[in-house]
Amino acid sequence: MDIFRLIVAILLPPLGVFLQVGLSGQFWLNVLLTLLGYIPGIIHAVWIILRR
Repeated sequence: MDIFRLIVAILLPPLGVFLQVGLSGQFWLNVLLTLLGYIPGIIHAVWIILRR
């Protein structure tokens, strides 16, 4: 399942974080990072998925 989440996190970072933590503060932070720059959103999403 983590492989699927990682692929989703690379394509749509907020969706990957949502699948991992739901509608929490980490999700909204990832939405903000993705809006500010796609790469920071990807890095944060991968970090959240690998950390849990």
